[in-house]
Amino acid sequence: MQAQHPSSSVSKANTGPCLNAGSTYKPTRPMLATAVIGAALIGYLVHKTPDARQRLEDLADMAQTLGDLSERDAAVVAQLLAKPATLKGTKHV
Repeated sequence: MQAQHPSSSVSKANTGPCLNAGSTYKPTRPMLATAVIGAALIGYLVHKTPDARQRLEDLADMAQTLGDLSERDAAVVAQLLAKPATLKGTKHV
């Protein structure tokens, strides 16, 4: 895509968004699954509640069952869930 600039008669590249209506971006199901699980993962890491943990587990299980979560990504989630959740300021004995 070329844009004319008033300071020059030379065309320069335009790096702005493409306004072509026919070229809309459609993420794949695995990309969407990764995004949703990533959001749940962040929610769990921030809040550390049983509900946040359950949501993460459920989403990861569903995505893995549907084949939308790679084994590597599933291993990362499983590794995180294997660690006990501790709130700031609390100690494990």
